[in-house]
Amino acid sequence: MAEDLSAEIGPDRSLLLVDDDESFVKRLAKAMEKRGFIPETAETVAEGKAIAQSRPPAFAVVDLRLEDGNGLDVVEALRERRPDCRVVVLTGYGAIATAVAAVKIGAIDYLAKPADANEVTNALLARGDLLPAPPENPMSADRVRWEHIQRVYEMCDRNVSETARRLNMHRRTLQRILAKRSPK
Repeated sequence: MAEDLSAEIGPDRSLLLVDDDESFVKRLAKAMEKRGFIPETAETVAEGKAIAQSRPPAFAVVDLRLEDGNGLDVVEALRERRPDCRVVVLTGYGAIATAVAAVKIGAIDYLAKPADANEVTNALLARGDLLPAPPENPMSADRVRWEHIQRVYEMCDRNVSETARRLNMHRRTLQRILAKRSPK
């Protein structure tokens, strides 16, 4: 059962959730509301930036890859309008370069999907120099490899030959990997 953390959250409990996965963002909004936040959702960079400009929240959870662009644009808009906003960046494509970029422009944490409401809440409310606890169920090495291959495949516009060349693997091997379901 989710606990109300209103006292920990503070007087301004506004929370912006930006993610193009409609069912995920609705579930997360419901779960965060049960924890005492007042969530508002957006599914595009444009919607997220509009909310950041008109009603900058105290907290935000922003997906990195959105249909109409990069979630880091929303983070920058939030930083301009409300420098004290605590922003957590979510993504299904974990990469050190994007994590560094997110933190450099003001995100307080970076979580790989699938992140649950407890992980998001802990990241939003973490204070000081305390390192967050390691995730309860981190991605397996096979899953990390699969995510990396999928990311490069998408970056190559789903071109198998180009992806295989960039990953330095045989095209048929890559095709077999792409044909399988994602590992747990």
